[in-house]
Amino acid sequence: MAFNLDAPGGRSRQIGRSLAEINIIPLVDVVLVLLLIFMLTAPMMYRGIDVNLPKATSKPTVVEERMVLTATKDKRLYLNDLQLSNDTLESALRRAFMGRADKTLYLKADAELAYGDVIETMDRVRRAGIEKLGMVTEPARER
Repeated sequence: MAFNLDAPGGRSRQIGRSLAEINIIPLVDVVLVLLLIFMLTAPMMYRGIDVNLPKATSKPTVVEERMVLTATKDKRLYLNDLQLSNDTLESALRRAFMGRADKTLYLKADAELAYGDVIETMDRVRRAGIEKLGMVTEPARER
């Protein structure tokens, strides 16, 4: 029940009229808090299916040692600790990786070795049948 009062200037104003605007700031706050709670608790809710796993008496799978090919600045090659010549590199790599499941080789090349020599060594490694070749580097020191 509202009544009109004459306001100065000939306008009339209603008293007791409700506001039609909704303040959404508290709503946004509540939604963000609920979102945060669900984001934190959702990963904890997944447990998977509980089963009784059988016991195995065999030993775990043997981890193969990493194979590292080192190229020094005077162009000598070493496979782990064994020195190789440039001519026997491919055959030595084939023999070393013959029974291995993981065909990954890590290449450590001296920083002073010419770029072309490193690329030539990488090409020989690929021709020997090595599937993955990783480059070993040192992290840069902060100045």
